[in-house]
Amino acid sequence: MVAEAAGAFRRTAMERSDQRIAWDRTDQAFFAAGACHILAWVCRDFYPDRPIEIAGVRSAGGWQVFHVYALWNSWAFDHSGWNSEPELLATNTAFEGRQLESVKITESLAEFCETHHSRMPHQYWQDPLARARAYVRLYTPPWA
Repeated sequence: MVAEAAGAFRRTAMERSDQRIAWDRTDQAFFAAGACHILAWVCRDFYPDRPIEIAGVRSAGGWQVFHVYALWNSWAFDHSGWNSEPELLATNTAFEGRQLESVKITESLAEFCETHHSRMPHQYWQDPLARARAYVRLYTPPWA
């Protein structure tokens, strides 16, 4: 799959205000905007034998991360599956029309959610962890 910009799947005002409506989007839309951080942490945990890191996309020089992905070597996993990290950044930069950068995320999921005003798994309409595990299974990792 070719990398697609996370912003192409931004939630509508209704999807932002109603968790059930947000939940009913396609898996790709759900994990592109609104649950990308859940998918990244699940991907890391899915492959415990690999040194998978968590990274985020933010405006160059900014602090607010607006998209999160799993990172193994130079391979990024997000709603678009496995793509090179430079391709993921270039695709998102082109879509957003501003320079973006990648930043490593070293804090826990709970700390990340608190800092970046993101939802913890128990705050979703249903269990996003099971949905994320099923989504990770759809994509062949680059080391396979």
